[in-house]
Amino acid sequence: MTAYVLDASALLRYIDNEPGADRVEEIFAACVAGQAEVRIPAVQWGEVAGNLRKRLGASHEARIMSSLLPTECELVSASGERAIRAAAIKVDRKFGYADSFAIELAMDSSAHILVTADYDFKDVADLANIEFLPKK
Repeated sequence: MTAYVLDASALLRYIDNEPGADRVEEIFAACVAGQAEVRIPAVQWGEVAGNLRKRLGASHEARIMSSLLPTECELVSASGERAIRAAAIKVDRKFGYADSFAIELAMDSSAHILVTADYDFKDVADLANIEFLPKK
């Protein structure tokens, strides 16, 4: 079964109803129907929360975060092993640490597809399957 790894940029596109929001909605629907899995690195989840808090304030952040994901989606914690692998990507590929968690999770399986609107991921596209959402 395909497992989609969503990064912060994909979730923010969905929240803000920007280009690619419909694709993220399709992925959520497939997850709810049992046709796909959705995994989100906890570090990326925190990036979304911080972005919303900065833009909209604490009360809106809490409301959006509590209702954003279908219950079938999985938040993947940053274990010690994942943190070390993400650090290796950060250092070896000169890539952002938070984004390294997303690519690291996508590398878990050839059935994982990272979904992102962040075109900096082109620099690590050789490491995992990546689906890029449309540019704004």
